[in-house]
Amino acid sequence: MGITDFEDMKVISQHTRELLGIEEPLFSRSIRLPYRDNIGLFLEQKGHTGVKSDSLNFSEFVKAAGLQDYAPEISAPEENKAVNIAET
Repeated sequence: MGITDFEDMKVISQHTRELLGIEEPLFSRSIRLPYRDNIGLFLEQKGHTGVKSDSLNFSEFVKAAGLQDYAPEISAPEENKAVNIAET
């Protein structure tokens, strides 16, 4: 592709994540949070080269990793307060 500017690479990566619907991997992510989305974890594994990575498919990855099909739920304290107020 001939792209050498790191800022351009970051923009391309961001747009690719948006198109694929995956979240940005944060290096300061707390281990107490739920797993990231399955497709993001799968694409990290596919990013490596080799026979094992080439033959890996999504359904095998989910089964081997013991993951569940779910959408991570992140609840903010403000949302919980609003629900509690509405219930009373």
